[in-house]
Amino acid sequence: MDTTAMIERALAQALEQARGSEAPPILNQALRYAVFPGGARIRPRLCLVVARACEPEPPPLAAAAAAAIELLHCASLVHDDLPCFDDAAVRRGRPSVHRAYGERIAVLVGDALIVLALQTLACARPAARLSRTLGIIGRAVAGPCGIVAGQAWECESEIDLASYQRAKTGALFAAAAAAGACAAGADDAGWFTLGERLGEAYQIADDIRDVLGDSGDIGKPTGRDRVLGRPNAVHRLGLQSAIERLEVLVAASLDAVPDCIGAAELKTHIRAEAHRLLPRALARPAA
Repeated sequence: MDTTAMIERALAQALEQARGSEAPPILNQALRYAVFPGGARIRPRLCLVVARACEPEPPPLAAAAAAAIELLHCASLVHDDLPCFDDAAVRRGRPSVHRAYGERIAVLVGDALIVLALQTLACARPAARLSRTLGIIGRAVAGPCGIVAGQAWECESEIDLASYQRAKTGALFAAAAAAGACAAGADDAGWFTLGERLGEAYQIADDIRDVLGDSGDIGKPTGRDRVLGRPNAVHRLGLQSAIERLEVLVAASLDAVPDCIGAAELKTHIRAEAHRLLPRALARPAA
């Protein structure tokens, strides 16, 4: 089974846990709406690609970790789009959850997806690696530098760009890489740096897309960072410097890949992702 199919299957199985004849029908619908159809599934694909780079046939825990990471990401998007934060009308090319189902359901959907992510991990095997994997993913959400902290930075009067990007974006990328390695039975310590660099690269690419991208291509309105007064690398550094920083981070990510049996395939994946993230006007063929 290819990586994308494995992720979609794991997510479908996870959502099936949340369904039931006694569950409120609107909540059931909204949960699925928040997850399917998905975006690029960048984070769970990174998790599985790393797992396979460490172990060609990783255990079920790898797929569970990938699904949990995507569920947490989806939860963060649902909450991020709420009127109290970005008040975003569109997500992934269609109405955001709160626009489609109302604010109250959107809050509940985000909360339910967080718990569902933990449920998905709880039954995965091998159990001996579960505690460490759960800890890696948990720190990427809570703690002083998780995605919750990233959201909280937007509530500050002054925002430290580096801390903001590490928390809001880098934390979940770092968790994806480290959790994939851990689930496959590898030492996860060296994988955090790779994930952090990829996370920062993704955030800069997202900043560039917000300035130059086409809303039809990226599935959400552009120019929102300036409207909301949010940190943006292009606004802070200028377009050319932002592009140069992105290229430096991609090169640093390649250099940060630890020794593993699938290192060459992983580096190919990173190059392809870097190429795909840029707006069409700036994208260059992947080397």
